[in-house]
Amino acid sequence: MNEVLIVGSVALDSVETPVGRIDNALGGAATYGSIAASLFAPVHLVGVVGEDFPQEHLDFLKKRNVDLAGLQIIKGGNTFRWKGDYNADLNQAVTHETQLGVFEHFEPKLPENYRDAQYVFLANINPELQLSTLEQVKQPKLVLCDTMNLWINIAREHVLEVFRRVDIAVLNDGEARLLTDQGNIIAAGRQLLDLGPRAIIIKKGEHGALMFSKGEHPASLSEGIDIFSAPSYPLEQVVDPTGAGDSFAGAFIGYLAKTDDLSMQNLRRAVVYGSVVASTTVQDFSTASLAALTPDSIAYRYGYVREMSKF
Repeated sequence: MNEVLIVGSVALDSVETPVGRIDNALGGAATYGSIAASLFAPVHLVGVVGEDFPQEHLDFLKKRNVDLAGLQIIKGGNTFRWKGDYNADLNQAVTHETQLGVFEHFEPKLPENYRDAQYVFLANINPELQLSTLEQVKQPKLVLCDTMNLWINIAREHVLEVFRRVDIAVLNDGEARLLTDQGNIIAAGRQLLDLGPRAIIIKKGEHGALMFSKGEHPASLSEGIDIFSAPSYPLEQVVDPTGAGDSFAGAFIGYLAKTDDLSMQNLRRAVVYGSVVASTTVQDFSTASLAALTPDSIAYRYGYVREMSKF
């Protein structure tokens, strides 16, 4: 089976939402992405933690078929910690404290067997580190990247360079507008496609996701681009939105690695699987709900979304 290489942050999060709070919980973009991807395919994780990182989290990831040979554990160092809340808006975190710890000097170093990975997810980290990772992998079939407003604001040219070199890029609607200086999301999607990726996925939180690709048939919408709209699985309550986007990306690339089918039709299925897994992540704090997800519950939610989208 194809394996997924995921490079990004592994962290300890303290989060408060209108439902409650949790302190020093398992977090980080690479963590959420790895757990989600492991639902479909084996994962190689590359990241860094300090000596204070709980052994129980390492044991949990190993049980999830996540290979940790690429996880650097720095003796005497402190793990990246983030503290924030979603009390004002569940779609937007307010950061109270960031302690980079060993993550401040993180340099991705891929073990030799990781370099042959066919499916690569460059999770939300400094774009220069994403570019460094691309220099170390050999001939992947598909490279997916994520980013955030911080990197767009302080390292825009590097973000754009990453987008030029990947197959698919995923970001939220605010980040897409910020990166392109376009107020209209369709115009933003078109501009990002022009950089070279085969597809651009723009996440819209509780409203699902849009995937933009070059038009493949005469009936393409909006002058030469195809747009696929995937709804989100409907929820009445969100507990903790942290990691939802990372889970989306992890499930998306994990499904593609499992099926080894890069047709546009299968990319659409992968978007729905990503949306379904992300909808589970937000139903509990940290990785609790994601960790309890089963193949049967994934299949149920996938089928539900498919049925409710028919017309």
